[in-house]
Amino acid sequence: MMFRRALTLPRRHTAAAIAITAMIGAAVLACGGDAGAEETTAAAVAPQLVIQGDFPDPDVNKFGDTYYAYATNGSVNLPVATSANPGGPWTVSGTDALPKLGAWAQPGRTWAPDVSRRPDGSYLLYYAAHGIDPDRQCIGAATATQPTGPFEPAGDAPIVCPAADGGAIDPSTFVDGDKHYLIYKTDANAIGQPPVVYLQQTSADGLSLIGDRVEILRNDSDAERGILEAPVMVKHGGNYVLFYAGGEYWNDSYFTSYATATSLSGPFQKAYRPLLTGASLDGAVNGPGGADVVPGDGVDSIFFHGHVGDVRSMYRADLGWANDLPVVRGSRVRYEAEGGTLNHCQVRENAAGASQGKVVAYIDYEDSYVDIKPYAPSAGGYSVAVGFANGSQEGATHHLSVKNATPVDVTYPLTGWDNWQQVNVDVDLAAGWNTLRFTHGTAYAELDYIEVR
Repeated sequence: MMFRRALTLPRRHTAAAIAITAMIGAAVLACGGDAGAEETTAAAVAPQLVIQGDFPDPDVNKFGDTYYAYATNGSVNLPVATSANPGGPWTVSGTDALPKLGAWAQPGRTWAPDVSRRPDGSYLLYYAAHGIDPDRQCIGAATATQPTGPFEPAGDAPIVCPAADGGAIDPSTFVDGDKHYLIYKTDANAIGQPPVVYLQQTSADGLSLIGDRVEILRNDSDAERGILEAPVMVKHGGNYVLFYAGGEYWNDSYFTSYATATSLSGPFQKAYRPLLTGASLDGAVNGPGGADVVPGDGVDSIFFHGHVGDVRSMYRADLGWANDLPVVRGSRVRYEAEGGTLNHCQVRENAAGASQGKVVAYIDYEDSYVDIKPYAPSAGGYSVAVGFANGSQEGATHHLSVKNATPVDVTYPLTGWDNWQQVNVDVDLAAGWNTLRFTHGTAYAELDYIEVR
């Protein structure tokens, strides 16, 4: 048996902390949350597969009482699906909502559409297609009187076509007060250059550009593998939140992340960790990307595609906002234990191998506790992965309680003090902020972090 280290020697500990896929430089959040133990029946909820079949790069809107989803071309230029509810059932129409492209475009590569409602009640479509001259992807516009089309191309030329930048794809609209904007990315990765996301003001009808474009985000991370795309802007509280995808869309390196700014023109700061990856979703979705956000009553929805066999299908998950930062139900969010509220225990710094290099130690007394406060986008079952090290004895425990519920035991196998592992606990959380309290049980273990999904 390995014995507990003497109190005069440093020990590993974890506390709850870094925000919700926290941003680089963002303030550390206090932690806490509802929890049950492995004996409870609560369980994590994975994203819903709502359109099975080829439906990539979904753009989703609610017009009136109906939800509409649009996708990159398959058998038609502009696939469209409808539903009375975000979770479905969804009906995919066999009709092409964009039966003809602009005269400037070649057929076959009509990508990542964006549909919005204009002030006069008509509908505006931005779409990317392959130009005849220049021989690049460019962004065109079309209009319709109904959200299902048929959309008629506007003008004889694309709205945006920066040939020197490799072209442009992935348009999205954004309205801020009385000003209208087009957001897009240069297709610079097609010419071996880092792609850039631009913000461009438009007229209210969306057909004319105003002023100069403004760079708001750039491909500059190794994890992005030379690709940064699918920009979508949301304003929440004091934050402008720019969702985007990175990695290679054809495999599981593809992910969804976000960047935030307090001004529309930036500077935008990328999140410390991606919002959605195959790993953060525990393999429930392969290559989650092309995301769009739709407000809801009580809980928002995030839609995105993932690989299902040889096609990319549409998924949906609950989306919440913790201090104006996005949290997706079913995707792991890490909270460092040292960022929680501590009583009669202490943070050990320079903890080799630990997340963020710090842990919470000496949770050894009757009045010792660590409170960690995770955020739940909606009420129900969640899974909590507890990062720990146990160098005392097999089956060391902490008591874990949610609010005033009866504590349950979290049991840790013997690992050694510097060997950080995880155990999983199923919990029930209320919508919003929750508090998980870890107290001393049997023998001794140190806390590194928790991950909630």
